[in-house]
Amino acid sequence: MTLELCATPEEVMRAVGAFQDFARTQQIPEKNAFGLALALEECGSNIVNYALGSVAQEKFRVSFGRARDEIFIELRDHGPEFDPTAWKGPDSGTESEEAIGGWGIQLVRRYMDEIRYEREAGENVLRLSKRLSPEGGTTEFQKSQTKQS
Repeated sequence: MTLELCATPEEVMRAVGAFQDFARTQQIPEKNAFGLALALEECGSNIVNYALGSVAQEKFRVSFGRARDEIFIELRDHGPEFDPTAWKGPDSGTESEEAIGGWGIQLVRRYMDEIRYEREAGENVLRLSKRLSPEGGTTEFQKSQTKQS
């Protein structure tokens, strides 16, 4: 499914609602659906607020789908080039009142198995994916992350 959206918070939430409907029809486990919806809201909000400057006439696209045990969300915008995967995040030693941003990408990283960015034909293209285990339990990726911690 692909949605073309105006750069407003309401349109971001429309995309989140459409994704939640999709997740229900695909019987995506609730915990996974929550993380995917949260990542979509965070990334969509960043596009609206930063890439497109909250200019409602500006448009961006959100696509999502399923390929076997993988759910993907793709976001595309014509804003200035910005690779959120290169962002190292805020300094954890910084007081929260002083930290301007960067916490959202940390949140997205927590819930996604893969985050890919590319600049394609003048667009920022961000692809998020989450692998589902058969019963909605821990994926192999999550298990490997736990072992490394």
